Amino acid sequence: MNDVEAVKLLNERYRAMRTEISKAIIGQDAVVEELIISIFSRGHSLLVGVPGLAKTLLVNSVAQSMGLTFSRIQFTPDLMPSDIIGSEILDESRNFKFVKGPLFANVVLADEINRTPPKTQAALLEAMQEKSVTAAGHTYKLSEPFFVLATQNPIEQEGTYPLPEAQLDRFMFNIWVDYPSFAEEVNVVKQTTADSSQTINQVISSDEILQFQKLIRKVPVADNVVEYAVNLASKTRPNTALASKETNQYISWGAGPRASQFLIIGAKCYAVLRGKFSPDIEDVKAVALPILRHRIVRNYQAEAEGMGIEQLVKSLL
Repeated sequence: MNDVEAVKLLNERYRAMRTEISKAIIGQDAVVEELIISIFSRGHSLLVGVPGLAKTLLVNSVAQSMGLTFSRIQFTPDLMPSDIIGSEILDESRNFKFVKGPLFANVVLADEINRTPPKTQAALLEAMQEKSVTAAGHTYKLSEPFFVLATQNPIEQEGTYPLPEAQLDRFMFNIWVDYPSFAEEVNVVKQTTADSSQTINQVISSDEILQFQKLIRKVPVADNVVEYAVNLASKTRPNTALASKETNQYISWGAGPRASQFLIIGAKCYAVLRGKFSPDIEDVKAVALPILRHRIVRNYQAEAEGMGIEQLVKSLL
């Protein structure tokens, strides 16, 4: 199969996935698209939204449509690294045997990731970056494809351990899950209070996902698009040559080089899902907000004046 045929096949599989996911998830089109883009871009996503917006159901539905092994870890203050990685036990023949934890799955849902102490958060983030875990001096590779989709509750911050900026940077996208529209909520209530259940069918294999991830990497990008992405990330860094007036006024910390990389990878995938063979500047703009949202730290003046991250990113675009 040549690359042009592969792009067409990816679009077919993408549409089929959207159809299957829509059986369980009503609306949230942008959220579903961003989640799928992060998977095909070999990235991880952080879903932020108030309780009851079907974040867990969404991740489970995506895993089912891909036929991948799915593991849900409920993060709590007493969760230890061994609870997610696994631990060594003494078997019947008095030998140590490693029992794999829930992290050994293709899709790992880290539910309410900010409720667990940094020690356990760090164990998860090693797996995200290295695609492997270390236990008792042995390194174990995680099966590919591997994605961590974490959820976070923006309210109720008592007893939480907010993710440090360096750890947030590991996530490709910060996806904001908002309330459904009135019509969507009416459909949700009708569907969930009736005596019916939806079966989500597998429409793509793990081998195809790995091939599509390689295909996205092969997509050519014009120099001016790369320069635009790097320029955009550089503009968020205060007191540098490219910093804008708003950046110096409202931002205390900007996006690092990982943001520039994700802007290009995300733009490639966004373009291919629309049947294009190379991204342009508009494709970079389309993925900029979820990529930059969690990489910019506002200063006190921005908070005092009510200047939000989204406003700042839009002014930079």
